Amino acid sequence: MIFLQLCADGLLLGAVYALFSSGLTLIWGMMNVVNFAHGDFVMVAMYVAFFAFTLLHVGPLIFVPLAAITLFMLGVVVYFALVRHVMRGPMLGQIISTFGLALFLRYAALWAFSANFVSLPDTLVGGVYDVAGLRLSASRLLAGATALVLTLGMHLVLTRTDLGSRMLAVSEDRTAAALVGIRPDPMQALAWGIGAASTGVAGALIALFFYVSPEVGNSFTLLAFVTVCLGGFGSVPGALLAGLAIGVIQSLSAYFLGPSTKDVVVYALFIVLLWVRPQGLLGRA
Repeated sequence: MIFLQLCADGLLLGAVYALFSSGLTLIWGMMNVVNFAHGDFVMVAMYVAFFAFTLLHVGPLIFVPLAAITLFMLGVVVYFALVRHVMRGPMLGQIISTFGLALFLRYAALWAFSANFVSLPDTLVGGVYDVAGLRLSASRLLAGATALVLTLGMHLVLTRTDLGSRMLAVSEDRTAAALVGIRPDPMQALAWGIGAASTGVAGALIALFFYVSPEVGNSFTLLAFVTVCLGGFGSVPGALLAGLAIGVIQSLSAYFLGPSTKDVVVYALFIVLLWVRPQGLLGRA
């Protein structure tokens, strides 16, 4: 039962990892742009959730959509103000630009909110549910289930709708898509908006059980890149599979080897997998 409990907790957390990582893989798949500010988008969403609760006294039913809308708008603004101008340049220019954006968001949050750690009440969503002998935290259950549904929904939108077909056409060949009447800029701005909105939902859900601080985006950025690399760049199902696997590995290693080793185990397995399969679990060679 302990093993099953650890796996259940890991799967719920891994679903949230998959949600904010799927936004990164969507942006990469659409534009081949590496967004080093992705984790700081999660940080912004966590602050949106925190201040929505403390100032407006609203719960997850309000602050999760609010964070998604806020981050969607931020993603679109970032595309038109920054990314559109650097995406045709060298990869180094893209990396420096998005890294600079990450620093701007981080230090703006430090200036506005200080470096103090804050958090939402543990009882905001509810207590603990007993499901077939497994004790599941209500906040983690809500976060995991919502993240899983939205990640699968993003995959279906990309693969089963006309909008998804147009976005994928732009990702394959921007010029050819423009010749058949698809405007690349709106599609790519939408990709940035959707990718950022996914971090908005994930960040608001993570804030239910994780501390909030301006520096928290550091760990989420690295985690998102590991998840996307493991799953395969450009593959939303790959990000989902990798996120779930990372959540379970972290949960098991933290219990059996100690909390300080959970990231060491993940990164060690990450190196081994890339040695054996460089394109990731579901990526194309």
